[in-house]
Amino acid sequence: MLGRVDYRELGGSLPAIASLNASYSTSVSVPSQPYLVLPPAHRRVSDVRRTFLLFVTFDLLFISLLWIIELNISSSIWHSLQLEVVEYNFKSSFFDIFLLALFRFLCLQLGYAAVHLRHWWVIAITTLVTSAFLVVKVILSNLLSQNAFGYVLPITSFVVAWLETWFLDFKVLTVEAEENRAYLAAVNAASEQAALVYPRAGSEGQFYSPPESLAGSEDDLEEEGGRRAVSPQEKELVRQGKEAMAVVEQIMAQEENWKFEKNNEMGDAVYTLEIPFHGKTFILKAFMQCTAELVYQEVILQPEKMAQWNKTVTGCQILQRVDDNTLVSYDISAGAAGGVVSPRDFVNVRRVERKRDCYISAGMATDHDAKPPHSRYVRGENGPGGFVVLKSSSNPSVCTFIWVLNTDLKGRLPRYLIHQSLAATMFEFMAHLRQRISDLRSSR
Repeated sequence: MLGRVDYRELGGSLPAIASLNASYSTSVSVPSQPYLVLPPAHRRVSDVRRTFLLFVTFDLLFISLLWIIELNISSSIWHSLQLEVVEYNFKSSFFDIFLLALFRFLCLQLGYAAVHLRHWWVIAITTLVTSAFLVVKVILSNLLSQNAFGYVLPITSFVVAWLETWFLDFKVLTVEAEENRAYLAAVNAASEQAALVYPRAGSEGQFYSPPESLAGSEDDLEEEGGRRAVSPQEKELVRQGKEAMAVVEQIMAQEENWKFEKNNEMGDAVYTLEIPFHGKTFILKAFMQCTAELVYQEVILQPEKMAQWNKTVTGCQILQRVDDNTLVSYDISAGAAGGVVSPRDFVNVRRVERKRDCYISAGMATDHDAKPPHSRYVRGENGPGGFVVLKSSSNPSVCTFIWVLNTDLKGRLPRYLIHQSLAATMFEFMAHLRQRISDLRSSR
């Protein structure tokens, strides 16, 4: 079975990832049946986006070819290059139209291939610059009186720029948005199916109530005056928490698809799974010689005390309790690698639920007015993840701990380097947690 992921810790330092995520932890029981809905695509670049990027490349190549032909027609190509590049003249040279195509190519490839933007602002800028420049060029220059290329190059550049805009706005962004909505709908449908197999007590488990006491349904809570989301902002936070919970449940439901990465001498194992729209997700599965309630109390119910025993975390603060199952937390992870990895901070919405023989805490990045981004820290961003604590059906003195981690530390850290360090970070967190459990037993 899978446990939930916590990604916020990744923020400050690689080892801190584990500790911050631990503060999200909770236990959950998830069906082992493969009801997980398959995503629209496992690749980061959709087919329609790839076609758009090829068209952008064609734009540059076609304008370059037309310019080279124009150079060859005018006179010898080297002499023409001397006139158009070295002795550049705005009124007679075609060189700036080639540079304009190069500008579009670099901006669009960076924005929609490298950064993978899902917004139109980059192409809006390139099209605006292209249109304005060409209009001024045609009005002030004498290109139209030179030869046929005086017409062909400006018109081609103008038309291609607007074709790129149309293709991105009406094809790429629209198709990808539809795929995203279809996937989320499938996730929600699968979650409802899981609820039929393992009924969810949507409001089960109060954050600071004993793990043995189970709250009633959400309707019962409303009748008894339990904390409820009332404002639009609170309802949106609850929606985000439920969305993260649905994704974590989907991950846990397809354990057979986890890819083994490595284990340690304690028997802890780290797996990975590619999640659509979120990329690679890391999953730690560990067996612990203690009750599930003890892990639940230390990791889930008392996140503010995390920094006392986990040195990779420097602070955790509860910003808002939205309802009896949802809260917003702020975490700061310590630096790492001698300062190479600077501290990160994270703002996450978390939803905690109790189900029969497990606890689950699922969360993801959110925004909160109480903690806007600060220049002191790089603001990290967590995808859906969390902690799961599973009771043993045969031995109540042992449990299984699962941590699902999907994080983006932002900054300039190469993603592949972060991924190489995450397993070690997760193992380090487990060492801190086991030491904490050992200290508590000694003190008692």
